[in-house]
Amino acid sequence: MRLALDAMGGDHAPGPIVAGAVQAVQADAELRVVLVGDQAQLGPLLGPDAPRDRLEIFHCTQVVGMEESPVVGMRRKPDNTISRCWQLLAQRKVDGIVSAGNTGAMVAGGLMSKRFLAKVRRPGIAAIIPTFQSFCVMLDVGANVNPEPEHLFQYGVMGSIFARYLLQKEKPTIGLMNIGSEEAKGHSLAKETHALFNASPLRKQFIGNVEGRDLHSGDADVVVTDAFVGNVVLKTCEGVFDFVMKVAAKVVLGALDTERGKAEQALQGLAARYHYSEFGGAPLLGIEGVCIICHGSSDDRAIKNALAVAARYAAVHLNDLIVQELEATQPALAPEG
Repeated sequence: MRLALDAMGGDHAPGPIVAGAVQAVQADAELRVVLVGDQAQLGPLLGPDAPRDRLEIFHCTQVVGMEESPVVGMRRKPDNTISRCWQLLAQRKVDGIVSAGNTGAMVAGGLMSKRFLAKVRRPGIAAIIPTFQSFCVMLDVGANVNPEPEHLFQYGVMGSIFARYLLQKEKPTIGLMNIGSEEAKGHSLAKETHALFNASPLRKQFIGNVEGRDLHSGDADVVVTDAFVGNVVLKTCEGVFDFVMKVAAKVVLGALDTERGKAEQALQGLAARYHYSEFGGAPLLGIEGVCIICHGSSDDRAIKNALAVAARYAAVHLNDLIVQELEATQPALAPEG
C-alpha cells in the first residue's frame, strides 16, 4: 500500500505530520508513504529510527495556506503540495492521498481531476459521528454546498456501503437531515430527495427525515445532508462535546477527593475515545482512489490513524463496492446539463 501525504498541510505542519507518517509505517510493515513537500524541511525531521526504505520525499515548493481561497491559491501556486498529491493519485503512483491542509483545496483538487467513480456525479465528505449505540456516518460535510437531489441520493448509497463494510452495520438505515420528521417538511431539495429514496431499491433502508437532535440516537446509520448544513452540524457537535467534557471535568473532579485520580483517568479516556484524532480523518467518497481529509489541527496520532484508515479503505476495495451498489440501486437519472 502506497500513500501520498501532504506533509506541509495543517496548522502545525510539518513536524507532527512527518512524525505521524513515521509512526504509521512503523506500525504497518506493508505501508509506504510519500511525503509531499519541501525536501529541505522534511529531510531533517526523519529521525534515525525512521524506516527510510518505506518513506520517501516528493519535493515541491509551494503550499496553499489554510486561509487562502482554494481555487485562487491552487492557480497561483501550481507546485503546491495538494495538487502534487492529486497528481500522484491520477498517475496511479499511489493508492490514496491524505492531507490536513486546506479542505477546500483538497475538494477542488478532486473536482478538477474529474477522477469520479463510475456513476458518481459529485463526491462527498463523510464524517463518523458517535451515537449511543456505536457510530453513524454523515455526508456531505464539506464538499458540495449546492447539491441536487440525485447527489444526496448517491451520498445515501455511498454512505450505506461505508456503514456496511467499515462500521459493520449489516443493514444500514438511511436518514435525511431535515427540520422535522414529517415527509412534507423542508425545502424542495429535501422533498425531492425524500421522493427519490422512496422510489428506489433503498426504500426499505430509508427511515425518512431525521432532525439534528436525532443524530446521536443511532436510529440512522447514515445521515444525508448538503455540505453547508453538514459542516455546521459537525462543528457544532465538536464544540458541544468539548464544552460538555470541560464542564463535566470541572464539576465532577471538583466534588471528589480520594477517587479524583480514577475519575480524571475515566474522563480522559472518554474524551480520547470520541476525539477526532481517533478516526484520523474524513474520506472524500466518490473519487477513484482513496482521499482522507484531516482536521487542520491534526497531531501525529491523528495523521498516523488517517494513514491507517486510508490503507484500510483501500484494502476492503470500498470503491468497487460503491460502484456495484450504485449500478444496482440508482434510479434512472436525467443527464446533467
